[in-house]
Amino acid sequence: MNEVSRALDNEHRATLDLLGRAGQAFARAPRPGTDEASEASRVAAALAQFIAEHIARHFDFEEQVLFPRLVEAGDGDLAELLAEEHVTIRAVAAELLPLARAAAAGTLDDAGYASLKRGAPELAERLGAHIQKETMSLLPSLDDLLDEESDREIAFAYLSS
Repeated sequence: MNEVSRALDNEHRATLDLLGRAGQAFARAPRPGTDEASEASRVAAALAQFIAEHIARHFDFEEQVLFPRLVEAGDGDLAELLAEEHVTIRAVAAELLPLARAAAAGTLDDAGYASLKRGAPELAERLGAHIQKETMSLLPSLDDLLDEESDREIAFAYLSS
């Protein structure tokens, strides 16, 4: 596995871990002042940070740097499919962001919590399926497409951003 693939794979694993923790933390509305409420608040803060900072950075990198290389190599269908999934995932994430921020701050009402409880598994499902496609198709393609120098340069630029 080259450096770019390794960086993406590490991020994918961390994403799946966070989404699993979110699913558990939001399974039921915790009573205020309990350890469950504290954990849900911490996970909500991590989820909000992930949505606000990671999704755009990760997707933009793939769309601007990696997908054009796939297209150039004749694998435009894969790039197009993954880019379409990015649009859907961004929309789900945009709906969840204010809910996660409010849950982290302890200001989310029951209706908002119900929306968070429904939306987090949807994000997990969509991202999980997307990550699986990338693991099975994108990462192996990158290993074939990138020479050692390009891989090093792209990985450094991405990890430095």
